[in-house]
Amino acid sequence: MRFRLDEQQLDLKRAVRGLLDRRFGRDALREGVDAPRVDRGLWRELGRAGFFSLRLPEAEGGVGLGLPEAVLVFEEAGRALLPGPLAATHLAAGVVPGAATGETVVTTVAGGGLVEWLDAADVVTGDATGAVPVRSVDPLTPLHRVPAGSRTAEPDGLLVLLTAAEQLGTAVRTCETAVQHARTREQFGRPIGAFQAVKHLCAELLVRVEVARAAVYAAAVTADPVDIAAARLLADEAAVRGARDCLQVHGGMGFTWEADVHLCLKRAWVRAERGGLVTDSEEMLAGELLVESR
Repeated sequence: MRFRLDEQQLDLKRAVRGLLDRRFGRDALREGVDAPRVDRGLWRELGRAGFFSLRLPEAEGGVGLGLPEAVLVFEEAGRALLPGPLAATHLAAGVVPGAATGETVVTTVAGGGLVEWLDAADVVTGDATGAVPVRSVDPLTPLHRVPAGSRTAEPDGLLVLLTAAEQLGTAVRTCETAVQHARTREQFGRPIGAFQAVKHLCAELLVRVEVARAAVYAAAVTADPVDIAAARLLADEAAVRGARDCLQVHGGMGFTWEADVHLCLKRAWVRAERGGLVTDSEEMLAGELLVESR
């Protein structure tokens, strides 16, 4: 299958990136680390821009686009490390009053019984009874965990796909960050990107991004559960391993609190829990392969 973004889709990506660059740059990111919160003003601005109502029919006040376009905007949100229960609110548009316009913040009980931004949310989908706060490895994502009996049996497929799109965006960010650092940082009078070991790390970053991109975009077209499972696994790998390799490119300074690379890694770890157990996705793919081989 040949898949290429059309001009409307490219314009959509550029518009979302421009909005997020303007409203959620590095200063806002670091402020969020110090005091995590859902920026209600930005949330409403996203609502006006159609971020949450993107897939609602125009007759219902939405933009009238499809899942591929939703994946594109969530990729940009992941690249910006935008905090908040974006996917849950997007999926609640048209169901929960105010979700489409960004007036209502919606969260959900996701894989592993985790609930993101429970205290900041106006509405929770799923049974969050008895949820207790847990320490989040990501300073930009407050977490609660619900008792085992209250957990959703199976993560929503669209939630998994939109999360994979966010993971893809974060992988893109780490790839860009690593390449930029390799071009500008010098050792022994040469950019570190001139050294073979660093070249290999950057090349592997790009390969994982492009493989994950193909899988995520394809799953957005088919919406097939098996394709979504494959996209989830590849996007998780691209985000987590990409952030680790980006840390290696940065060397010692990459492990400092002042650098942003660790935030990409921590967000990728937390997002990976939304889709439930990795083994569930692996078992689904393995089962499909066994069926096809018979």
